[in-house]
Amino acid sequence: MTDDYDAVVYDLDGTLVRLAVDWAAAAEPIKPILREHGADADADDALDLLPVAESMGLAEEVEPHLAAAERAGARDSERLPLLDELAAADGPVGICSLNCEAACRLALDAHGVPNATDVIVGRDSVPERKPHPQPLLTAMQKLGATPERTLFVGDSDSDAETARRAGTAFRRV
Repeated sequence: MTDDYDAVVYDLDGTLVRLAVDWAAAAEPIKPILREHGADADADDALDLLPVAESMGLAEEVEPHLAAAERAGARDSERLPLLDELAAADGPVGICSLNCEAACRLALDAHGVPNATDVIVGRDSVPERKPHPQPLLTAMQKLGATPERTLFVGDSDSDAETARRAGTAFRRV
């Protein structure tokens, strides 16, 4: 299926690898920051707290905690079968992820494919994040690809929505 496209862009967590992150534990250092500013911080998943932090203008305070958990989880991540597809690709490939860019690079390195792609667009690479199309469009632009000739491969409804908004084909894994 990937041979039908000029470029393939992959999501990371749940698609190529499974980050070893305890998202509930990762939320613990974030909750006091949000509560200090009067926010409801009862979510048990650090990623669920990110939109709250963003809406309050606290993303810069929260990001280091979230990124640290992702980087640690990338080092111990589980390799998923699709990583072999990315590593063996002979055409332009990239990564578009909700995880920070450093965690994406660390996960590839941990599984022996650090040079599989130089195009990685993480949560911290552009101002918008998935399902906004900008991260995927940025990855395509860096690959020199067009939406009509790009396949986005991911594991979530958010990934499917990102592909739809960016005008690319989508394959769910």
